[in-house]
Amino acid sequence: MNDVYVLGIETSCDETAASVVKNGTEIISNVVASQIESHKRFGGVVPEIASRHHVEQITFVIEEALETSGLAPDQLSAVAVTEGPGLVGALLVGVNAAKAFAFAHGLPLVGVHHIAGHIYANRLEQEMEFPLLALVISGGHTELILMKAHGDFELIGETRDDAAGEAYDKVARTLNLPYPGGPHIDRLAHESEQAIDFPRSWLEEGSYDFSFSGLKSSVLNFMHNAAQRGESVDPKRVAAGFQASVVEVVTGKTLRAARQYGVKQVIAAGGVAANKGLRTSLEATFKKEDIPFFIPPLPLCTDNAAMIAAAGTVMFEKGLHHTMKMNGRPGMELTSWG
Repeated sequence: MNDVYVLGIETSCDETAASVVKNGTEIISNVVASQIESHKRFGGVVPEIASRHHVEQITFVIEEALETSGLAPDQLSAVAVTEGPGLVGALLVGVNAAKAFAFAHGLPLVGVHHIAGHIYANRLEQEMEFPLLALVISGGHTELILMKAHGDFELIGETRDDAAGEAYDKVARTLNLPYPGGPHIDRLAHESEQAIDFPRSWLEEGSYDFSFSGLKSSVLNFMHNAAQRGESVDPKRVAAGFQASVVEVVTGKTLRAARQYGVKQVIAAGGVAANKGLRTSLEATFKKEDIPFFIPPLPLCTDNAAMIAAAGTVMFEKGLHHTMKMNGRPGMELTSWG
């Protein structure tokens, strides 16, 4: 059986990335051009700036990924690209670059859902065993997804308002921390031995949905009230209290879902999965529960193209190819393949 080499392209937000992955499990090259420094002064991603940076970087990133892999275009099996969701302008850069490359070299084109990519980042570290439960936790998503086979996605829980990463960034701005705020809150939380007691949002009994807007509002109100009274606030205690609330709810719901569905694996994915406090909690919880738990290394938690190539390989092998009519889909929903 011939090896399958897939070129992955990712431009859904503020990372311009390209990667070559072998057989959906082995990274041959993985190049990421970050835009964080450009967006820092604005306290968040500016779509127009992100799109312009993608235009400037996309050709160089693809060339570097190919050069590092040592492969010529005619040795590739397919091109996989993030079709959605994401910032429409950013998506269009990656999609059109992928279409041009695929057309020029006569390669099949595969459009990948960004969240499917995050889930399949785990397959670059170890093989998936089904049924499994995927916790996707990032700047725009907080979801629990049950998978009974490759490409079989059943959404059993999602955020009803702010995603966890979005709440982290908003609380970080309140604490005057730089963008992106998540790593800074995580660091401060580990530097404090005391924590402000903020509420936990469990929602109605039996629900696997998440809600972080109330927690975010509690932090904002705490800071506002302290300022009105002229009291100084220790940001470390606030960060520790905020993070403790997020970690307890996310860990608790993930554990309950894993028990209910009798999964063989629990995997975590997305940028917030890089959070040290959350990683530690999940690892300890599932070790005690004797359920295999896996989480990608930090570079594979944040946006990258290797994860898109990994998911795209499975789609390619299932015969799920796209035409040149493919477009960026900012509101794309995660649906099962086949």
